[in-house]
Amino acid sequence: MKRRDFLAGAAGAFALPGAALAQVDPLDPLVWVVTNGAPVRKGRVTLVLPQLADNGNSVPIRITVDSPMTAADHVKSIHLFAEKNHLPRILEVQLGSYNGKAMVSSRVRVATSQQLTAVAVLSDGSLWSAAADIEVVTSECGL
Repeated sequence: MKRRDFLAGAAGAFALPGAALAQVDPLDPLVWVVTNGAPVRKGRVTLVLPQLADNGNSVPIRITVDSPMTAADHVKSIHLFAEKNHLPRILEVQLGSYNGKAMVSSRVRVATSQQLTAVAVLSDGSLWSAAADIEVVTSECGL
């Protein structure tokens, strides 16, 4: 597929209402390190975080991926991005079939109100994502 054809198709997808929010752009420099331009599909990933945070220093998050976690079908890694943070790649977790469950709970820093995006890389090479918005009342991230 030629780059021009790909970009034309991508532009058409974004013309639909809500389509821009439903897709992770694999060409986005933030996620390029993970995707290498491969398509990212929405689904299989659940990102849970509060809609409102009093303090951006310590925001609880939970990311789960629907996977049987067998040797043939498992989650290899989970990545979390916060575009407006000084360092937007805020979490990277390596997993394998030995984990038994594809779930990560942690606390992260969020600089300001924004959308957080989680991308999961599966053993078959597929990429799945989820996004959630958060409103930060007070930012203590140093930005």
